[in-house]
Amino acid sequence: MKRFDTHAHLLDERFDADRDALIARLPQAGVAGVLECACALSDLPKMIALTERYPALILGAAGVHPHSADEWDASAKDAVERALAHPAVRAVGEIGLDYHYDFSPRDVQKRCFDEQLAIAGAHGMPVVIHDREAHGDCMALLHAHRATLSGVMHCFSGSAETARELVRMGMYVGFTGVVTFKNARRALEAVRAVPMDRLLVETDCPYMAPVPYRGKRCDSSMLPMTAGRMAEEKGCTLEAMLRQTAENAKRLFAVD
Repeated sequence: MKRFDTHAHLLDERFDADRDALIARLPQAGVAGVLECACALSDLPKMIALTERYPALILGAAGVHPHSADEWDASAKDAVERALAHPAVRAVGEIGLDYHYDFSPRDVQKRCFDEQLAIAGAHGMPVVIHDREAHGDCMALLHAHRATLSGVMHCFSGSAETARELVRMGMYVGFTGVVTFKNARRALEAVRAVPMDRLLVETDCPYMAPVPYRGKRCDSSMLPMTAGRMAEEKGCTLEAMLRQTAENAKRLFAVD
């Protein structure tokens, strides 16, 4: 069964020793698509180079993460828009708000996020959203751009009601290996709340490895563990979950 990992960081230094060997094995593991998400301006050319090296497998998302929001300025905006012109780049991301670490001031994060939402709307592209301990401000900005909004709330950590609200806004909701953890009750409630045609499965690799790999480096071959737990909650087979989430990803990111 073909699988689509809708959020990966294969350029992370934890893959430096075996990146090419790992990626070469992914098709044999049933992985048909991976969305590589940039987080900083320095990631953009590397992300594009990765999509060009593996054009049948890897697509890209271009954006400035809230951790790097203090580098957002007119030149950063130009760099993101130039990256969006590449045919393999299918989304604006990873963008959003992070009030847990506050590596950038919150007003700077909000301006960076707001302007990238506007860029996505102007280009007719979906967004890949990061929201950590910033639900109120994040949802307010999404509502402000609702007229042109599409995309995914990645690594969803909110309530079932927030998940329903995102779906009402036309968004997809992405889940990671967190759903396999013992304390995953809240995430599983959200899985149950999201219609099948709005679910996405992701690894966020190298982070969020599912049980039984928790604590180890994650990669896209581990999708079935997460999808299997989601399938249990939705009362369907693993095959049905992998098929549906792959179809959803292809629809969202305009994959033939």
